Amino acid sequence: MRRVALAALAAFTMGACRSYDNYSPLADQDGLVPADQFARYGRQQAEAVAIGRALAEWRMTADEAGAAEQTDRAACFARRFPDVERVDVDPHGHRLTVKFATGWRVGIVPIPGSTAPEATPGIAPPGTSPCT
Repeated sequence: MRRVALAALAAFTMGACRSYDNYSPLADQDGLVPADQFARYGRQQAEAVAIGRALAEWRMTADEAGAAEQTDRAACFARRFPDVERVDVDPHGHRLTVKFATGWRVGIVPIPGSTAPEATPGIAPPGTSPCT
């Protein structure tokens, strides 16, 4: 009886373990305003959508180095816009915090989809990359 109880307890605790995949719930767009509709709200919103698409496009691997490269590349893409004043990266959280010249700060998460970041309608023409 004791062995059965211990086996049941072990099976229950293994099923109750939390998944450490924090990317999938963050990139899930269900229940949000569609990205194309949000991009039509204004130029800065379109740029935020383009940055989110860049963040999703450059996902390399699930390890720490891949997450760091993903956020660094997306931050370089964000700095190409003339409206972007500052970009703070959070590689472990798979997100960027972008401050625009107007003072608007927005947290940007990955926006998966088939649209390329540069093809987002309404964005200002990106300049040259400040990153090497």
